[in-house]
Amino acid sequence: MKNKQPLEYSSLTKSYKGLFPFKICTTSFIYPDHYIPNVKMLGPYLDEIELLLFESLGEDALPSRAVIAELCKLAAEFDLSYNVHLPTDISIGDPNPARQQRAVETMIQVMDRVRPLDPSALILHVPYTEKSLNDPVVRNWQNRVDQSLKKIVSGIENEKIIAIETLDYPLELLEDIIVDLDLSICLDLGHLMVYDYDVLAVFTKFACKTSVVHLHGVENGCDHKTLELLPDKLFETVLQVLNKFTGVVSLEVFSFENLDSSLKYLEKHWRKGCI
Repeated sequence: MKNKQPLEYSSLTKSYKGLFPFKICTTSFIYPDHYIPNVKMLGPYLDEIELLLFESLGEDALPSRAVIAELCKLAAEFDLSYNVHLPTDISIGDPNPARQQRAVETMIQVMDRVRPLDPSALILHVPYTEKSLNDPVVRNWQNRVDQSLKKIVSGIENEKIIAIETLDYPLELLEDIIVDLDLSICLDLGHLMVYDYDVLAVFTKFACKTSVVHLHGVENGCDHKTLELLPDKLFETVLQVLNKFTGVVSLEVFSFENLDSSLKYLEKHWRKGCI
């Protein structure tokens, strides 16, 4: 089947499939359209697509089974894989028991819906919204998260498919839970930069558990921008990480311009090996 591209959308001009030792990926929100048009536009050029299922409320929050079936066909057509970003508008660590249970049930529902896609990872945000980092407060939050994750993993064969994403707090807060439940990590390098963590140190510590890397530019405290905006020193650190990584690298940007410029910038400096 020939790929029919909407004329109003700009297209990538070359394929990046198999270009790097890691799978190169981007989000399903590059074009202002639904999942299928985005995958049709991006599938010929990339190894993997990060399907963003950020919202859990509303009739159209989850892709229909028909959409999932079409995405499966496109994966075969384009030799493409998927990872799935689970909803971010709910929290499995919510202090309200009813909201916490709803979050768990929703995550399980989403995981069941996308199962036919055989995703490489299920990316999970576990926000920390407590007002202090005092031991009792942290322990209560950890207990809630642990209970929720045990319910979630009870219905899956491969716990490693769940990748906990780095947010604004130290990943060490969840380290024991991740290890005990045999989960994976999604290392968001942009988040680490925004919150002034030592990117290389965090990667070195958690590399063996990291299955997905989120990569995007940062400027003036704002992330999810083109890689071109990263200072040379930070991008040198990024290259050090990528040179030691063979999983999925998702350019987590949300426009064609940011994707196109990021891919070109990454390829240029990857070939040079340095800035």
